[in-house]
Amino acid sequence: MAAPDERPLWQRLGWMAAIWLGSVTLLGAVAFVIRTWLKV
Repeated sequence: MAAPDERPLWQRLGWMAAIWLGSVTLLGAVAFVIRTWLKV
């Protein structure tokens, strides 16, 4: 395991933001598909 202070703070925050954004986008896409599917 790498040491926690090995990478700069902006890089760790960037990864955290990218993962959060990806999960929110995926959740929104799934919700959109389910809503569209249930309307039919």
